[in-house]
Amino acid sequence: MIPLVGLLLSVTDIRSSHDLGKIQGRCRAGESGPAFLVRVEGLKDRRGLLKLELYPANDSDFLADDDILLRAGKAFARVEIPVPQSGPVELCIRAPRPGRYGLSLLHDRDSNHKFSLTVDGAGFSDNPKLGWFKPKAAAVAMRVGDSPVHLRIIMNYHHGLMSFGPVAG
Repeated sequence: MIPLVGLLLSVTDIRSSHDLGKIQGRCRAGESGPAFLVRVEGLKDRRGLLKLELYPANDSDFLADDDILLRAGKAFARVEIPVPQSGPVELCIRAPRPGRYGLSLLHDRDSNHKFSLTVDGAGFSDNPKLGWFKPKAAAVAMRVGDSPVHLRIIMNYHHGLMSFGPVAG
């Protein structure tokens, strides 16, 4: 099993370009096709960037390198926005077609495009309980049809000696 810490470090240390997948992920105004409308809950603060990524919902491709997925013609999309300073936080990401996908959401609090376990936060579709290993694709898989699906992702952050979970509130 790949440790969650190591996996998040490799996923967010973008070697090629943090712009890969952004064209594929961008929703249109009034999006009516296959897409996920994500409400973000549990942000630690209102600084930095939010990066939402869409992956195939199978263990070999979920959280795989974006460049490899795109070169292989597999589903991958990315949306990145500055964290809104107030109000509800919502993101929209398009799916290439109806089907099952896994979503990953990173809160890059220092906007450096790298994951730091002690600084940044992470969340996944269907909000699995996180330990020190990446969730299985089946635990985060969400189905989308011909129209947008609404869901919420609860953010998780490192706190305490060995804990990674939602901010206590």
